[in-house]
Amino acid sequence: MDARTRFESAGTDLGAALDMFGQAYEGAGFAGARTERDFSYRFRVVGDEAMTFRSTSFDARATGHASSGDEYVVVWTSEGTGAVGSGEAQVHYGPATPVVFPTDGPFAFDLRDVRQSLVHFDRGFLERVAAEVHGTTGRPLVFDQARRPRREDLAEWNRQVHRAAEVLFSRAPVSALALATAAHETASAMLHTFPHEQVAPESPVPQGATSRVRAALEYMHAHAHTPITTTDVAEHVGLSVRGLQQAFQRQVGTAPNAMLRGIRMDRVRDELRRAAPGQLTVASVAVRWGFAHLGRFSAAYAERFGEYPRDTLRA
Repeated sequence: MDARTRFESAGTDLGAALDMFGQAYEGAGFAGARTERDFSYRFRVVGDEAMTFRSTSFDARATGHASSGDEYVVVWTSEGTGAVGSGEAQVHYGPATPVVFPTDGPFAFDLRDVRQSLVHFDRGFLERVAAEVHGTTGRPLVFDQARRPRREDLAEWNRQVHRAAEVLFSRAPVSALALATAAHETASAMLHTFPHEQVAPESPVPQGATSRVRAALEYMHAHAHTPITTTDVAEHVGLSVRGLQQAFQRQVGTAPNAMLRGIRMDRVRDELRRAAPGQLTVASVAVRWGFAHLGRFSAAYAERFGEYPRDTLRA
């Protein structure tokens, strides 16, 4: 018995193609424009509930907003290029530059005359694998679009994709066990390749915390790698800055800017503890997480963790 599910669609109707892709990626405002090529498209999906491999050919330009929904998605091309996100957050992908779709809501996209491949992971499945990898409980993941994967990690990712493709596209029937093994190995390679963070709070939220304070904490954890401020957090949850400060002092016992700074310091510690000897410096990690004054950072780090960051890195 073959455990795979499959879907395939192809044609030459641009409107039909946009409708189909809009449904597949929870799209809004999808627009297409013909290029010098004769238009045609093809969309192919194979896999199971945990992981699917998808391939798309699209001979036109397409723009709009899409969402990764309840999945984490890696995309790259064999021909043409695409872009996801907008403004400073926009990232481009191509044959040698796979990226992970943004996971914090709908994102803008722009692609033209592409042959692209995608690997979709069920959200719960990838978070469970991440919990195994990091030795934690399952938590949401945020992938850092600003940090490109290392060349050697991308090489291993490509090798694993080829190994998994041999299973998923086998001419013979594929068992559920073979699919599960391929999905787990590919998920592990994806987590090793693409920089990410688990974003759930490390400490429990007070029992009486309101939904806005909880939402603020979740937003801080999810966007700590970006240059957000407490003003951004307040706007996100619909409070004034003063209202956010009062709510945090009342319900969490600390100021929101101190909480955000502590979250970022925790991320620095995580990176230093995971780093191989000679792989990075304390200064490079501290600056990346927004700590520009190394002396003050080191003192605050020692106060929080009982050791200096250089000691964490050496250990």
